[in-house]
Amino acid sequence: MSGEQVFDAIVRALAKGDVEPPDPSRRAFGSNALRVKGKIFAMMVRGLFVVKLPKARVDALVSAELGRPFEPAEGRVMREWIAIDGHEKKWPALAEEALAFARATKPKPKPKKRAASRS
Repeated sequence: MSGEQVFDAIVRALAKGDVEPPDPSRRAFGSNALRVKGKIFAMMVRGLFVVKLPKARVDALVSAELGRPFEPAEGRVMREWIAIDGHEKKWPALAEEALAFARATKPKPKPKKRAASRS
């Protein structure tokens, strides 16, 4: 099974209830992503399976040579994200782990709007 087929199977398994399936009508980043509470937790990017996990877990997976830190742009490493090339049999469990992490993470507070200055 190809990586895309494995990801499609993950989408079919997880995209129910509060989990949103990929939405190709979205902007480029995140258009092929699974979301919960509006937050991306798993996606395919340039043929790589990418999931959001706690930094310590990402570090452990990198040390075990199961992936590398995710860089959406050269030189910009996202510390809680890992990109995995191959190891497709591990993807479903990692997707479940990422979903649990996303559900447990508190949403970031929205920035306060500045009052318009009066001149």
